[in-house]
Amino acid sequence: MEIVNNKWIIQINSKVFFDTKNSSVKIDDLDVNFPWEYEKWGILLEVKEYESKLFYNFSINWKTLLIITNDKFEQKEEILSFFWDVDVLLIIWTKDSVKVFENIESRVVIPYWEWKDIFLNTLWQTGEEIKVYKSKADSPSDETEFVNLA
Repeated sequence: MEIVNNKWIIQINSKVFFDTKNSSVKIDDLDVNFPWEYEKWGILLEVKEYESKLFYNFSINWKTLLIITNDKFEQKEEILSFFWDVDVLLIIWTKDSVKVFENIESRVVIPYWEWKDIFLNTLWQTGEEIKVYKSKADSPSDETEFVNLA
């Protein structure tokens, strides 16, 4: 899986486009704006609505990518079960993001938004910004990797 940040658009494997300004998702030219199950180009996507917010759970190349666009929700089993077995977590940064992150066992965490460095510093994570993130086929499942995507 390859993830690139092009200003406000995060691109995943050149087929998935996540507009961080508008919290919208596209698979190629398909707008994904309501809860459903989607499949296009071998990409499986389940979108769940919870407390009037959309959560995106992708299966891409046998990896699970979860996008959380809003962290203002009550963390109950109903939604936490949707966050099961996450390889890559894209999460917006606000003051409540760390609480959400702590309830998700993710192998890779990529915070986004203007103050993403605060999220990383809060978790004692430092690292220089990178332009492109490429997931490793054999990433360890017992350690979380934090990515500072430029």
